[in-house]
Amino acid sequence: MSDAIEMIPVSGPVKGRIRPPGSKSLTNRALVVASLASGSSRLTGVLDSQDTRVMIDSLQRLGLRIQHDPAQCVVEIDGCGGRIPNSKADLWLENSGTSIRFLTAMCALGQGEYRLDGSDRMRERPIGELVRGLQQLGVDLKCELGTECPPVVVHAKGLNGGVTKLPGNVSSQFLSALLMAAPGANQALDIQLEGILVSEPYIDMTLGVMATFGVQVQTPQQGFYRVQPQTYKAAQYAVEPDASAASYFFALAAITGGDITVEGLSRWSLQGDIHFVEALEKMGCDIRYEENAITVRGKPLKGIEIDMNAISDTAQTLAVVAPFADGPTRIYNVKHMRFKETDRISALVCELRKLGLQIDEADDGLTIHPGKIQPASIKTYDDHRMAMSFALIGQKAPGIWIEDPGCTRKTYPLFFEDLAKLILKD
Repeated sequence: MSDAIEMIPVSGPVKGRIRPPGSKSLTNRALVVASLASGSSRLTGVLDSQDTRVMIDSLQRLGLRIQHDPAQCVVEIDGCGGRIPNSKADLWLENSGTSIRFLTAMCALGQGEYRLDGSDRMRERPIGELVRGLQQLGVDLKCELGTECPPVVVHAKGLNGGVTKLPGNVSSQFLSALLMAAPGANQALDIQLEGILVSEPYIDMTLGVMATFGVQVQTPQQGFYRVQPQTYKAAQYAVEPDASAASYFFALAAITGGDITVEGLSRWSLQGDIHFVEALEKMGCDIRYEENAITVRGKPLKGIEIDMNAISDTAQTLAVVAPFADGPTRIYNVKHMRFKETDRISALVCELRKLGLQIDEADDGLTIHPGKIQPASIKTYDDHRMAMSFALIGQKAPGIWIEDPGCTRKTYPLFFEDLAKLILKD
């Protein structure tokens, strides 16, 4: 794909149906759990993207037998029964936070030395709290450069049980990583959260995937998780379409006054980001739920104040809907967005201001004031969600260029093609 792509505004409301690719979050969780299971599992609807490919490659480097058919979105895995086959591996995770965090905990189940590293940005992303959480359980590992970030080196001798504590306010991925590895511990493993958990729906997602593969987690009280020694059982698992990716098409309906149906999702989805449509409903859109589809119909939009802590991956999407509302929109309680692929709060503020909009930045969010949008070239910071979000503004305002559109390969390689097809169908 070119270095930059110009967005051409649509002539009217966009209407149509679309099915986004599989959920990255569910794909990477299912890949880890199926790899730890006893027996052969078959995953369907699997996302083929940079994040999922680095996960599959790393699992293969750990000795797992995996067959991947990207064209059919199918992965078949011969599980290792909770014991890592290879005693040494060097894993390269690009900028996939889920992959490096999940695999750091998974490597603790092995017997040997494992090194996990990634891109320059990955070396700026925090993992120290997970390292300390594993150290409390007797795991010998460290951040190689003496920082709180990768590379991480694990000298594994199996995972003991016991008690460990984690802060809840940095990343829910730390808790998910420990939860998925915990059934392979030698004895019961207790995880105690300190503080309020960010992105809580992602933990529900993790527990749901674990349950599908036969593992139960006890939660006797809020913020406390107990996992007894168990073995995951092989399963057939269908990955849902990505709810975060769906948010861009829901938002397209909102800002063009269109009518767009996303297939394969329902209000009972495991993915917390499905609640993004409720934010659009508060702004004035009509929402229709079906058994296996959700439709958003755009209506005149009004600004809102919204806590997006639980669905922060869709905060960028809402931020590009906000300029078309009547009145300001305040997004708050999303400080953890500063530790994602980029500092997403600062990136949003910078690029929205390029468009001539008044933006108020806060430590934990931002306020967007609607106004006339001026042409601009949007920097994407090697962040797939920046590219996909700001592409939507270009459907209403002329002169919008998206730099490095290929960064969407991280989770949605064909985003711009799918967006064009949907618009042309109208």
